[in-house]
Amino acid sequence: MSASALPPRPRVWLTGGQGMVARNIAEHAAAAGWELMAPSRAELDLECAEAVQAFVRETRPDVVIHAAGRVGGIQANIAHPVDFLVRNVDIGRNVIMATHAAGVPRLINLASSCMYPRQGQNPLREELVLAGELEPTNEGYAIAKIFATRLCQYLRRQEPALQYKTLIPCNLYGRFDKFDPAHSHLIPAVIRKIHEAKQAGAATVEIWGDGLARREFMDAADLADAVVRHVAQGESAPELMNIGLGFDYTINEYYAAVARVVGWQGEFVHDLTKPVGMRQKLVDVSRQTAWGWAPQISLEQGIARCYDYFLDKVA
Repeated sequence: MSASALPPRPRVWLTGGQGMVARNIAEHAAAAGWELMAPSRAELDLECAEAVQAFVRETRPDVVIHAAGRVGGIQANIAHPVDFLVRNVDIGRNVIMATHAAGVPRLINLASSCMYPRQGQNPLREELVLAGELEPTNEGYAIAKIFATRLCQYLRRQEPALQYKTLIPCNLYGRFDKFDPAHSHLIPAVIRKIHEAKQAGAATVEIWGDGLARREFMDAADLADAVVRHVAQGESAPELMNIGLGFDYTINEYYAAVARVVGWQGEFVHDLTKPVGMRQKLVDVSRQTAWGWAPQISLEQGIARCYDYFLDKVA
């Protein structure tokens, strides 16, 4: 079956069913038109090759969206590099090879802008993957994502009819995010930190480094919208494509935006002894723009959605 011949209600296997990205995809309005399979880790262990192979053989999906993985912020990556490398390599290999072995024609592999060289010229173009040294603080995770991306490309090289393509999102945040400081990414960590400062009546909040490093953070609901479009129109998409905003903000600006949404009016202090990672990581969105897609959620809209979720489900 070609991608253009998908049935009216395609069977879609979405990996990482309990993760932030997968849950945003699942709640997208268009997903109601799919026969969606999004098993949790308790239901399907993606690190077990035999279990994954059996699942794909039995369910026969029309499309696979690979959104699963061991994810976390800078502290988690530094503390557990073996986990971030080995577990993600195992998951990527098992999902992609089982999908291929079962004859599934369509796979959307979700990678990460961590794959780009630490000294890559911004904005980061897709051609820069493997063109330089990786950022050491998340190298293990990046290598695993490069592995899965190259595996999809090698399979297409051997079988050009396969629609195994990779999206490279910029940094993400949003509903269903993790807010534990030991595991969270920047925006949910800042939301929790500033919310707790407000609750405690604290006059100051600490920022790691000078706050001048620049980052591009997109609401996961926007990535979900791009994935939904890829399910419908994946044949027209390039083999490798960044998904992002095309512009960025400083860490200080993210803290200030969260403070406005939360309603905290204290001062920020900088700890210059802490690691900050790459000074800038902005993806080039030329291919995305040519494909005809763009994100719709502004920074403060996204932070407000994320904070509402935090208040409802976490705080």
